[in-house]
Amino acid sequence: MKINPVKLLALVLISGSVYLGCSAPEKQESSPGLSTVEHPEWSKNANIYEVNIRQYSKEGTFNAFKEDLPRLKDMGVKILWLMPIQPIGELNRKGTLGSYYSIKDYKDVNPEFGTKEDFKALVDEAHEMGFKVILDWVANHSAWDNPWTENKDWYTLTEEGNFQPPVEDWSDVIDLNYDNPDMRAAMTDALVYWVEEFNIDGYRCDVAGMVPTDFWIDAIAAMEEIKDVFMLAEDGDPELLMDAFDMNYAWEYAHIIREIAKGEQSFADLDSLFARDAKRFPENAYRMYFTSNHDENSWNGTDPGMYGENFENFAVLSATVQGMPLIYNGQESVLDKQLEFFEKDEIEWKEYGYQDFYKVLLELNTTNEALWNGSYGGDFNRISSPEETYAFSRKKNQHEVIVAINNSDEVQEFSVPMWSSDTYIKLGATEGEMKGSGAGSTYEFELPPHRWFILATK
Repeated sequence: MKINPVKLLALVLISGSVYLGCSAPEKQESSPGLSTVEHPEWSKNANIYEVNIRQYSKEGTFNAFKEDLPRLKDMGVKILWLMPIQPIGELNRKGTLGSYYSIKDYKDVNPEFGTKEDFKALVDEAHEMGFKVILDWVANHSAWDNPWTENKDWYTLTEEGNFQPPVEDWSDVIDLNYDNPDMRAAMTDALVYWVEEFNIDGYRCDVAGMVPTDFWIDAIAAMEEIKDVFMLAEDGDPELLMDAFDMNYAWEYAHIIREIAKGEQSFADLDSLFARDAKRFPENAYRMYFTSNHDENSWNGTDPGMYGENFENFAVLSATVQGMPLIYNGQESVLDKQLEFFEKDEIEWKEYGYQDFYKVLLELNTTNEALWNGSYGGDFNRISSPEETYAFSRKKNQHEVIVAINNSDEVQEFSVPMWSSDTYIKLGATEGEMKGSGAGSTYEFELPPHRWFILATK
């Protein structure tokens, strides 16, 4: 089977299974400058919550999920990202229900989830409650039985003239041909359709780096004739952020924190990553930080399995470090189950053990300007701390946040510089002693094993 080499390279760069992470040599690159992308005003202090409609409830429908909107609003969620809602291909399907990312019809909804009217009602109610809604979009490939296959030249073909998957293991989908202008026009039309007819607020774009950048630029321009859209790329490189997308994945960060949790890497590797990224990414671009998502959960492990006793620490880090935090549905209820990808396997909602935990983090992320997204947020400054711990501050205007986490099995002592002795709130595990007062003072405290602590301006 012939594989498009450009797409294969893009897959290597984003795939968690082959990413080399910090073992790669540091690139000596200068800053790429600023992105030309103008972010929607509402996104500057937003967070994102991924919704797997199939697994969210016993019913697995839009209407069943809609019942949970008040709880998510109370938790502080801003953007709802719905995994693909279109009908799933039946030809060469994997498993019983198939992959969400095998699209049979770009302009219809999966009947298992409900009707178009149900989806429209969900979007309308979410908007009334203050949410933004983005859809997962699969532009790189379609199902084998998508009606577009009537136009064979819309697809990448083998030398024998047959359809082919973009990558061998993706046997349930076939590769689209972006050299064909008619296919491009149809894809753009489908993207515009959901914005125009259902008033969605943007897209999360699957394997976005495997699709030509110039297509994304043109398609986004077409959508923005209707409204200002928010675009998230499933991609880990800077290119798509320069002129097309608002945000991409902090993929390498996600891999490194898993390795730190296993004891295979250290926080020094994380510092090296941040130093490299500062040279590679536009200052005003958004990055998405996370402990889990649908891929991480289904293929790599549960929250307790990946992070052990330090799950809260890594969730705190991901919510405060340098970008927009993502929560995958179920994490607020202790996601200790790997959800099946091709079958019905609903989330086991328990006592929402992390609901209040995430509510605190999301409220802080929304209200404290130091934690806002991209260049709207504050500068990141590392604070010296003991081995197996991490501490840093972020400051923007009159807003400041200091974060400390202790991943070790021992009580650790911290000393952090303070901006004032009477204008902060304390969140997390410990109390401490102020040394001095006002600017130049320090806050000294002991942090118990596997616990976190935040100081923030009111």
